[in-house]
Amino acid sequence: MSVYLPGQPIPLPKGPSLQLGPGIYSRDGHARASVIGQTRSTGSTLTISKTRPHPPAPNSLILGTITRLSPLQATLSISVVDGIPLPAGEEFTGVIRVQDVRATEKDKVKIADCFRGGDVVKGLVISLGDARSYYVTTARNDLGVIFATSEAGASMDPVSWQEMRCSKTGRIEKRKCAKPENL
Repeated sequence: MSVYLPGQPIPLPKGPSLQLGPGIYSRDGHARASVIGQTRSTGSTLTISKTRPHPPAPNSLILGTITRLSPLQATLSISVVDGIPLPAGEEFTGVIRVQDVRATEKDKVKIADCFRGGDVVKGLVISLGDARSYYVTTARNDLGVIFATSEAGASMDPVSWQEMRCSKTGRIEKRKCAKPENL
C-alpha cells in the first residue's frame, strides 16, 4: 500500500496501456500524482483515490520538526501521521516532556542534549495532552532524531544512540537518535 504525494512519479503497471484518470497527470513521460492518495485501477483507467489524513491518536507514529525548547520539554510541529503527510497549514503541535525522552535514566535527561531547533523527530503519540497539543514519546530505540543539521549547517549522521557527527566538520553533537532502519 503506497501513498503518493503531489508531483511524485507513479510507476505504471506492465501490460495494456492505461488512461490517466483523476488525480494523475503526465509530465516528462512519467505519470505523476496531483493529490495525496493511493492508486487504483478501474478497467483501463488509473486513478488516485484521495487519502484523508487523520489527526494523531494514541499509538500514532508521527514525524515532526522541533520548534521550541525549554528545560522541561521540546515542542514540535507534527507534519506526518502514520505515514500520511498532513496538508500544508494543518500541522498539529506535539510536546516531548523530559520524562518521555527515553525509557531509562529519566532523571538524567537534559532536553538541550537531546534535541535542537529544526531537528526532525520520529515519535509515538502517548496521549492527547491538553487542548493545544499531543504528548509524544521517543522512549524506544527506533524513535528520536532522524534528521539534524549541525551548527556548521551540514547534515548529521548518527554515530550512537546519543550522538551525531557533522558530515562537514566531523564534530560530534549530542542528540537522542533514532536507531537507523538499515542497522
